[in-house]
Amino acid sequence: MNYKKLIPSQKLRLELLKFLDFLPDKLMIKLQYRLSTGRRLNIKKPTRFTEKIQWYKLFYRKQLMVKCSDKYDVREYVASKGYSDILVPLYGVYDRAEDIVFDELPNQFVLKTTNGSHTNIICEDKSKLDIEVAKKKLNQWLNAWEGKVGREWAYHEIKPKIICEKLLEKDQNNDLVDYKFFCFNGQPFSLYVIVERFLKDGIKLGIFDTSFNKLPYKRIDIPALKRDIKKPRNFERMLKIAKDLSVDFPHVRVDLYNIDGVIYFGELTFYNGSGYKGYVPDEFDFELGKQFVLPKSIN
Repeated sequence: MNYKKLIPSQKLRLELLKFLDFLPDKLMIKLQYRLSTGRRLNIKKPTRFTEKIQWYKLFYRKQLMVKCSDKYDVREYVASKGYSDILVPLYGVYDRAEDIVFDELPNQFVLKTTNGSHTNIICEDKSKLDIEVAKKKLNQWLNAWEGKVGREWAYHEIKPKIICEKLLEKDQNNDLVDYKFFCFNGQPFSLYVIVERFLKDGIKLGIFDTSFNKLPYKRIDIPALKRDIKKPRNFERMLKIAKDLSVDFPHVRVDLYNIDGVIYFGELTFYNGSGYKGYVPDEFDFELGKQFVLPKSIN
């Protein structure tokens, strides 16, 4: 069952989740997992990666995860690991959209909220930006009811702000390739390579091993990458960065960019797809699950 097809309106889905906010986390997670995957959640003896993500939400609550989920505070964590050089240049951090002095910003930049997903404003030409519309969007995102959506506790404890960063350059294909490393106790196991984010047909996703060999799996909800992708320059350094940034956690996804050998940090993600996104063939859910050795509960 795909609940997004059943309830196409995101606004309506959020209203429904808001209505159900009173439900205990375990019950709501079981319900959402069943609606999203069509399967019962085995929380006592999870074997799938998607099941272990649900366990992770419920029982592992290391406070450092809050810091590393915040798109601003995580910068301090990255710097503490010796990787200040991969941080995207920061132009400002703001509590409200009204605090942004647009005249002081360069012609190109990105504005984003520190706790959201898909809450970005990409400005490629400031002269064409409707500043009042941008401010309205940013404040709506800051004030949006998040409640317990996904029951991803680490994000719920973030006090949201707005940050403004440098707009990263696209490559010769008008693309910005995203490398997402799935790491377990400091060891990268596999990675997503996401391309064509800005093209008309939408994003494509390939799954690779750490030798950059394409694996015969795909995400069930994203079109598969079919064209050849060359291993990026400095790939071994990317692996080292992923190891160092993931060593403090049983599992985290480390997102990086690589622009002609220059590496930039994207974000750390603890609950990939909220643990509701499947794979074809289904066996990859179990393969990832084998890597995810559940720790003792911290709750």
